[in-house]
This record gives sequence, C-alpha cells and structure tokens, in this order.
Amino acid sequence: MKGKRIILMGPPGGGKGTQARILQDTFGIVQLSTGDMLRAAVKAGTEIGKTAQKIMEAGALVPDAVMVGVIAARIAEPDCVKGFILDGFPRTIPQAEALDAMLAERELSLDAVIEVRVPDAMIVERITGRYSCAKCGAGYHDTFQKPKVEGVCDVCGSTEFIRRKDDTAETVATRLQAYHDQTAPLLPYYEQRGLLKTIDGAAPIEDVTRQLVETVAG
Repeated sequence: MKGKRIILMGPPGGGKGTQARILQDTFGIVQLSTGDMLRAAVKAGTEIGKTAQKIMEAGALVPDAVMVGVIAARIAEPDCVKGFILDGFPRTIPQAEALDAMLAERELSLDAVIEVRVPDAMIVERITGRYSCAKCGAGYHDTFQKPKVEGVCDVCGSTEFIRRKDDTAETVATRLQAYHDQTAPLLPYYEQRGLLKTIDGAAPIEDVTRQLVETVAG
C-alpha cells in the first residue's frame, strides 16, 4: 500500500488516539497526536508547555499559532514521508486551511478524513472514569478497564494511581461544546471535497478498528 495522509476526527475521549496507534502498527504510517506532543512540552516545562498546560486544564483549545508551529515542524521530519495520521489537528476551519497550504507547499494532499462519531453521554462516562498508573502510565477505567487486582497495576505492580486534572464532568462538557462549536464545521468542509468518511465510534472497539482498517485500506 502506498503512503496515506489521513486526518482522524472525533470528540475528545472518543478513542481516536488508541485507534490511530492501531492504524500506525497496521499500515506503518506515523501517528501525529497533537495532544501527546503538547503533553510532552508540558512535562518538559518549556514556555510553550506552561502556556498549553493552563489552557488545557481550563478545557479550552490551544491557540492556532502554537498548534500550527508544532505540526509544521513534525510533518517536515523524515518519518512522515510515507504518510501520517493526524489526531487532534485541525480543530477549526482556519487550521484546516493552514494545513492545506502547508501540504500544497510540499506538493502533497490528504487521502481521507475519517470521523469517529461518538454520543456525548458516552464521552463523559469514558473520560471521567479514566485513570492511570503513576509509575508506568498504564491506563485504566472505573467501569471499562479495571486492574485485575483492585488497587494494583497489572503491568508494574504499583499501588499509586493518578487522574488528569481536566478529566472532570464540567471540563469535559466545556471541551465537547468547543468541539461541536468549532470542529464540527470541518465535517462539511471535507465532505464537499469528497474526503470525509464516518465511522461508528460507539461500536465495540474491535468493530471500530475493523471499520477504520477497511476505510484506510480502501
């Protein structure tokens, strides 16, 4: 299969990151998660990381200038030559236009924009219930993915767990509203160009994966 340049869209907490990693392993194309890159900057304590941390903890969207700079630099790296999966960008029409311009300069274009559609109520349940091992980072959930032994990490045996500060119902509601207000208009933007494909993200994870793999392979 030739290289694929794909945007993976959907609400925060809709499983895009997990599915992007599966696609990366299946097709050998690089997952570019703006969330992961921003969190790395936060952890490193850079100035842009400190700014992003305040914004993310408030449940707001990171400014275009920050995101465009991160993505432009990443797309230019050698491992993106064979294709990439953008997860978390673009979020707005101006960002989509900036991405189009960026790709056009490199004589590239998108192959598909895949929307993973998930109901809001399911998103709230997924996000507010998640937590991770403080030592190794293994992820868990109050309902869907509990440790085999209560209070003990399956991977490393640690008994210390943490939750992200922004994983509250109020913040999730803010993020979902931002998604509906600002990101949803991207769907017709890409649909008009014949790029948009919609996947049922409320289905069991194996079914979501199957739908995505078939869409990308096609």
